[in-house]
Amino acid sequence: MLTDQVVFVEAAARLHFGVLDLRGSLGRWFGGIGASTHAPTLLVSAQAADTLRVEGEAADRAHDFAERFLATHAPGRGARIQVHRMLPAHAGLGSGTQLALAIARAIAETYEIDLDAAALSRAVGRARRSAIGTWTFAGGGLVVEGGRHRDRDDPGPLLARIPFPESWRSVIAIPNSTPGISGRREVEAFAHLPLPPEEEVAHVAHLVLMALLPAVVEDDIEAFGAALTEVQQISGRWFAAVQGGTFAAGISADLIAQMRQCGALGVGQSSWGPTVYGVVTGDDAALRLATRIRAWLGDAGTVYEGPFRTTGARVWRERIQKESGIRNQDSGLL
Repeated sequence: MLTDQVVFVEAAARLHFGVLDLRGSLGRWFGGIGASTHAPTLLVSAQAADTLRVEGEAADRAHDFAERFLATHAPGRGARIQVHRMLPAHAGLGSGTQLALAIARAIAETYEIDLDAAALSRAVGRARRSAIGTWTFAGGGLVVEGGRHRDRDDPGPLLARIPFPESWRSVIAIPNSTPGISGRREVEAFAHLPLPPEEEVAHVAHLVLMALLPAVVEDDIEAFGAALTEVQQISGRWFAAVQGGTFAAGISADLIAQMRQCGALGVGQSSWGPTVYGVVTGDDAALRLATRIRAWLGDAGTVYEGPFRTTGARVWRERIQKESGIRNQDSGLL
């Protein structure tokens, strides 16, 4: 009986905790810290085909990513791509990067092309500024990336990946408000941002190395939260000229305040927003915070709570029997 093999890739939203350096005076710029959580996630699938066909949400954008990957790593081949579930677009969750990497990984697995996350990212033109999404796609925990050279397209290197303590939880609020800056607007925004003071850049690096990272290793969420909040306050000011304040004007800034008032030990805005997040310890505290934020937000957004991810994107294969339509899932992850 004829069978087709379909590769599925599920990738989680990434949270951007802060930028390390917008000056670039040491030869590298950007760099950053971040993580991914259990939800929301996107899901794509791919199977071998003679031509390229893409269906589902964001099909045009997915087609571009697939076409670019095939031209570089599988010329003359095609694929049938299905986008089953997307992340909220332009919300500060890295939806474009996760979609691009998921499609690249699905096609690579389909044709047994061995590429790491950095190579996948280069193939689909991602990580031209932040590489946080690339490294959260590759694995779980808190990630720190070292920024990119101004004259190269390589993603910033992964400097550290530290597992979060098992009890730590994140609460993520995604308002139904004005989308964050992206695409050409983002390029223009970075071109017009004033350079941050050198002493602030140095202080952010000091906070990350001597407060944030040790706090994760020592399971000190209060120290982590204090360092994260301070990093967000400082780096947020670097973007104030474009986004209208330390945090995106309007509901995002108000949500940050609500998170703090309702018990979050660390708070922040992910990338350009409007998504914001809070960090707490334990399921009970996460549920309490999420319940209060849901009540405050009402129908104006969505709230998720749960642990930080311990792994990167999830990949598996299924075999679909053409005649019967029966689907059998192979066991294990790729």
